[in-house]
Amino acid sequence: MEFKFVKDSRNDLLGRREIEFLLSYDGATPARAQVQGKLCAVLSLKESCVVIDTMKTAFGAPELRGIARVYDSEDAKTKTERPYLSARGKPKPKEGEEPAEAPKEAHKEAPKAAAKKEA
Repeated sequence: MEFKFVKDSRNDLLGRREIEFLLSYDGATPARAQVQGKLCAVLSLKESCVVIDTMKTAFGAPELRGIARVYDSEDAKTKTERPYLSARGKPKPKEGEEPAEAPKEAHKEAPKAAAKKEA
């Protein structure tokens, strides 16, 4: 696998780097976890602060285009990133096991539903 970085920009407001890359590979398309691991190895980053947003391949071409976001801290990642993207690419828990990291979702009741309960 060989990375070519197309764009590397800094987003100070959200505390992250936004990286667009082109990855050349041999054989089957690499898994999201493999790409994340290789990206972290090439750029000397912690895997817990990196989120791969998209990975797109073209038919017949052994390369993929991707977008990754590298956060300054895990706290900045949890405040900004959508939970399903953080969980994507991680192994699913087997039956009978507790999930390692369950996505946190804040459920807010609609004002009309709350009004109906009070009435």
